[in-house]
Amino acid sequence: MTGRRPRAFYVLSIVFGLFILFLYGPMISILVLSFQGPEGGLVFPMNGFSTHWFGTLLAGGSQVGIGSALRRSFLLAIVVMVLTVAISVLAGLAFRRRFRGATVLLYVAIASLIVPSIVVSLGIALEFRLFDNAIKALGASMGIGWIQGNFISALGPYTSGLGAHLTWTLPFGLLIMFAVFNRFDPAYEEAARDLGATSWQTFRHVTLPIIAPFLIGVAVFGFTLSWDELARSSQVMGSENTLPMQLAAKTTTVTDPEIYALGTATTFGSVVLVIVTFTLASLIQKRRRGG
Repeated sequence: MTGRRPRAFYVLSIVFGLFILFLYGPMISILVLSFQGPEGGLVFPMNGFSTHWFGTLLAGGSQVGIGSALRRSFLLAIVVMVLTVAISVLAGLAFRRRFRGATVLLYVAIASLIVPSIVVSLGIALEFRLFDNAIKALGASMGIGWIQGNFISALGPYTSGLGAHLTWTLPFGLLIMFAVFNRFDPAYEEAARDLGATSWQTFRHVTLPIIAPFLIGVAVFGFTLSWDELARSSQVMGSENTLPMQLAAKTTTVTDPEIYALGTATTFGSVVLVIVTFTLASLIQKRRRGG
């Protein structure tokens, strides 16, 4: 216990430190550069120190044009989060019982994790273009004026975009819920049924409170994976960009640190979200233990 640490300890510590610097260095650089003065540029060294670019961002005088894209991404992430939680819980409950084709269905559900994201996006876009052609052909054959005069494409954030994001978030939610229910003790549910509880009452008052902390984790996965998804969004959003798409489009034209201010603000929001959800999970666990 009193001997000197081996040399390997210091070597591995240096390697680990370099890894942490490599991992968080870009985020730290953006954080620092977002506080440049009004005459600041996109690279070091800094030219002054102020919150000027945050003020520009909040004032709406932005050349980045992210207001509508920000709202669109946030609302889409909320919808994806809710659907991911609901579908994951229902699938977890369903897979607690054996049924024919369960293994095949599981592999199909998680297959999108190993398929390149851009391929998924292209495939969904192609599928919806076939839908578009079918709808236009239907409108022409039946003389439906609205389709002939107004219909352009079914591609959009809450159609093809929603489907593309769910192919990314659902496998994570499913795997989490499968792990949760594999460790779930059915004795609690049996005790509730012995006391006269219906299936719904058992789920609401017994099962749901036990799995609630894990549902928070699934919700965070669903929201954050949708919030920053770019590759699967690139071909399926139609004429409306999400925030990551808008930022990717503007990186070739932005000439000031305002985009860094936006990155800092969204990163701060993500960190706050994670802290809040972990706090809620901790409180739920503490309350469940009667602490």
